[in-house]
Amino acid sequence: MKLIIGLGNPGSKYHQTRHNVGFMVLDQYVDDLKQVFKYDNKFNAEILITNIGSEKVIFLKPSTYMNLSGEAIIKVMKYYDIELEDMVVFVDDINLDTGRLRLRALGGHGGHNGLKNIIGLCHSNEFKRVRIGVSNNTNMALDHYVLSQFGKQEMIDISIAIEKSKDIINQFIKGVSFTDIMTTFNTQT
Repeated sequence: MKLIIGLGNPGSKYHQTRHNVGFMVLDQYVDDLKQVFKYDNKFNAEILITNIGSEKVIFLKPSTYMNLSGEAIIKVMKYYDIELEDMVVFVDDINLDTGRLRLRALGGHGGHNGLKNIIGLCHSNEFKRVRIGVSNNTNMALDHYVLSQFGKQEMIDISIAIEKSKDIINQFIKGVSFTDIMTTFNTQT
């Protein structure tokens, strides 16, 4: 069983903001499947459990707000007995140009509170993550910037990143080695 996680904040107020790019990836992927997320109170998350090929896959969007993302994730992992190696997290990154992808099989939180919470609750930094660049604007307070909408050109770049992210999900589900996936997508510009 694979667990695909997108990080973001719940509610229409945050829809398509920089901090919600992880949600945007999962929303597009699930929409392409012609399926929908359902809110599950026991996990405090929007969740979809489906079969893709021969693999059972859980798509998860925590409804805990970004800084507490790990709470929903750890509940799902325990309930479905999912190992860290079968999980991948899609998350925004202000240290990358908009639309740029950086895949890692493990690592620190890089100042991202969602990742920090996941690392703390999982007691490990050894989980796969796909960081999606949202750039930074040093003329704006960081919390305002990550909660702001993308501009027109940025949305084009993000749309391309979302398409690549969907390819990453497909390869991950098929069991392609994450090292090979990283080699392919970390070298793309």
